[in-house]
Amino acid sequence: MQLHLYQWLTRLLSPFIDLYLLKRRLAGKEDAVRFRERLGHAGLARPQGALVWVHAASVGEAVSVLSLIRSITEALPKAHVLVTTGTVTSAEMLAKRLPRRAMHQYVPVDKVHSVRRFLRHWRPDLALWVESELWPNLIVETHKTGCPLVQVNATLSVESVATWQKAKKLAHRMLESFSLTLPQTEEDGKRLASLGAKNIRFVGNLKFEAPALPVDPKEVGSMLTMIGNRPVWVAASTHAGEEIAVAKAHLALKKQFPDILTILVPRHPNRRDEILETLAPESLSIAVRSKSEVATAATDIYLADTLGELGLFYRLSNIVFMGGSLIEQGGHNPLEPARLECALITGPHIHHFTPIFNELIAENACIKIEHAEALPGAVANLLSDKTMQKTMCNAALDFVESKGSVVADYMEALGPFITQLKATS
Repeated sequence: MQLHLYQWLTRLLSPFIDLYLLKRRLAGKEDAVRFRERLGHAGLARPQGALVWVHAASVGEAVSVLSLIRSITEALPKAHVLVTTGTVTSAEMLAKRLPRRAMHQYVPVDKVHSVRRFLRHWRPDLALWVESELWPNLIVETHKTGCPLVQVNATLSVESVATWQKAKKLAHRMLESFSLTLPQTEEDGKRLASLGAKNIRFVGNLKFEAPALPVDPKEVGSMLTMIGNRPVWVAASTHAGEEIAVAKAHLALKKQFPDILTILVPRHPNRRDEILETLAPESLSIAVRSKSEVATAATDIYLADTLGELGLFYRLSNIVFMGGSLIEQGGHNPLEPARLECALITGPHIHHFTPIFNELIAENACIKIEHAEALPGAVANLLSDKTMQKTMCNAALDFVESKGSVVADYMEALGPFITQLKATS
């Protein structure tokens, strides 16, 4: 009954959903050239043979399954992989990083007609759902086609469970559509089971085996030349309310390190003008990367307002503050800088990555601060104590490498599905 009500509502509200998408398109949040893909119209021809469909929400989820996608293409040399996401940034990233025989399309909006149009064209033979993307029409309509569905790196927060409890029959209808659920943690598995997930098997967290973020070596050389011998730290994936905290930390650090350079990497680069306006009262010298401005000896903050370059900035300093943690955003993936041997600092709000952060803290790879005022002190300690900095950097890399071959375990779990595709391709 709840599914029928949801489908009826999506039909009734279809004009408003279209209007919402149009507003996003006008705001630059949708791809104007490929917009029809969001309505289920394919932008590419379906290749011959078996097709594995991998759906991820955005950049973080897509990055986490890149190694798995590569392993699937190696195990199925005649098959192709279709990856769908819902954001422009993820499409740009995947265009550079997908292996051969893998392609990207935007996921259709969760309206029955759009979903069915998408499925009629692509006819997937196996669907892998990444992390916490739960769209009723997309899941149920895919299940109706006979295509097996598997949740990979599945996660569900306590807050999400409470929300879905209000529509438990709908949640159950979706989760029972999955032939197999592979959760990020055993706790995620228990939460998913409470809503109806079956055949749950914990084999590990794919984020531990995501490949190191790519980089252009020439850019690294150019940036290191620009920085010279200045002490430098990175504030990564920041949100509104955190940039001012980073600026104030920089001003405090200047008293001890007069030539310090702060590299500020906002989570959403399109917030550049908003960030510059926020920081204007601090009278800081700011160089903006998107404007090709160079950081001189007088530059305080280098605003890295570009996409897909975190791999560059994590290689410029061993000290990284992970944003989204001084506000109630829930933090961002610390494994990316950890894999590049960075000593980490985080704020108190890390509920999206609590188990990982707790382990990093326990392994002496991450410092947790309780408020923004403690940020300059944490950075200063790492800049002053090179032994401490090196110890934390080594601990971060050791932690990531200690997690073993998660992708191999995933491929074993997916073995029956892979075998079936080999037989039919």
